[in-house]
Amino acid sequence: MSSRKRIVIVGATSAIAENCARLWVESGPADLILLGRDPQRLQRTATDLGVRSPQSDIRTVPAEFLDVVAIEAAVDDIIALGEVDLVLIAHGSLPDQNGCQSDLKACRDALEINGVSPVLFAEAFARRMAKADRGTIALIGSVAGDRGRKSNYVYGAAKGLVTRYAQGLQHRFAGTGLNVVLIKPGPTDTPMTAHLKGQGAKLASVESVASEIVAGIDAGRATIYAPGKWKIIMNIVRHIPSVIFNRLEI
Repeated sequence: MSSRKRIVIVGATSAIAENCARLWVESGPADLILLGRDPQRLQRTATDLGVRSPQSDIRTVPAEFLDVVAIEAAVDDIIALGEVDLVLIAHGSLPDQNGCQSDLKACRDALEINGVSPVLFAEAFARRMAKADRGTIALIGSVAGDRGRKSNYVYGAAKGLVTRYAQGLQHRFAGTGLNVVLIKPGPTDTPMTAHLKGQGAKLASVESVASEIVAGIDAGRATIYAPGKWKIIMNIVRHIPSVIFNRLEI
């Protein structure tokens, strides 16, 4: 039996996911299964990882992110080829808040891709991995899910859904061999936040965020704030009285 980890990454072309994958293959050969919506971007990611780790086995799987039948079929195919050690669910997009307020379709799309879709993938893997009673499911949420703010509350609502779902999944599998990890990145320097960087926002490097995620998963932590300072920041934000919070331009 191969001792190499079998890792599935949903949303493998996201900058954070790609940097996590680089760390995993650089630590040793792995069997990677990369899921994403764009076959060409998936292949570019797989090629990059293959150059970094020629001994790794890397497969790409084009995936539908909101079609429950397609999700079930994709997860069935992956599990049929062998047990999974780790599933990282990383996909999402940062919507324009004003656009979501003026366009219900944009609002619905943002909620679905950032909240509903990650939950569907996690639920599909959880059902199958529970039978093996081993492995880890890691979901990327966001600090934005800790408290609604007027500047991004649609995105925050979707990530809040991921937070509550992950907490429930952790409760469900407490005391079993299946570990569930909730990841909450702070603002990170990725293509998704390029417009924020242009506005002068201070963003964490994607490399440092990926490093904290990989280390936190290895340590079996239930919740990972990345960078870690956001645990303190969001604890303060959550406890600001509404009478003060509602006056803040955040």
